[in-house]
Amino acid sequence: MVGLLDIADLHEVVVVRGKELTVTGVSAKGIAYLLDKFPTIRKLIAERDDLVEAIRRLRQGIGSLNSEARERLLASFATVNANFQKLFTELFGGGTAELQLIESEDPLEAGLEILAKPPGKKPATLSLLSGGEQALTALALIFAVFLTNPAPICVLDEVDAPLDDYNVERFCDLLDEMTRSTDTRFVIITHNPITMARMNRLYGVTMAERGVSQLVSVDLEGAVKLREAS
Repeated sequence: MVGLLDIADLHEVVVVRGKELTVTGVSAKGIAYLLDKFPTIRKLIAERDDLVEAIRRLRQGIGSLNSEARERLLASFATVNANFQKLFTELFGGGTAELQLIESEDPLEAGLEILAKPPGKKPATLSLLSGGEQALTALALIFAVFLTNPAPICVLDEVDAPLDDYNVERFCDLLDEMTRSTDTRFVIITHNPITMARMNRLYGVTMAERGVSQLVSVDLEGAVKLREAS
């Protein structure tokens, strides 16, 4: 690869020995053309060196970011995993569960697998669980993430649909605990009367007149307090 020093040496050779090269049959116009192109060659080589240095710095920066990302990911993963194990046991009334990074030793490229063991059953991946067990396991994971990094609002759409009445009560108990331990406001979309009865406020849509929808709300928490006061 030609460097700046090589170009300078070559330029000196062409200038000093130009007459000799002409005598040996080299065109004088060719020598002049070559001398005319030396500044352009120097500029291109300098730009190439700048680009190589920029690539080196970029790769170094990416390496630093990846290293920090791995540390943060593993720390967050450990926290979420601990919360998930605790919430899974609470929702199922026993059993164990854990999150595992699979398919790669690099956490940034690894996949995620959920290994769950409901009470009285063998450990299994999420796909091998029943519909209700999958729903409870997914809820445990969602709430585990919220405990790690709470968000202002969480919308859960028909998550209690595959649950029986007993597990709906467990879900509502966990929801009450999450409401007390975080600042997240939970919006639950449901048709389950048990879930609706456990909410602080209900919102619904009614059609008092044909083609005219109306939003109504009921403050259940306020109604309970009013009844207790009376």
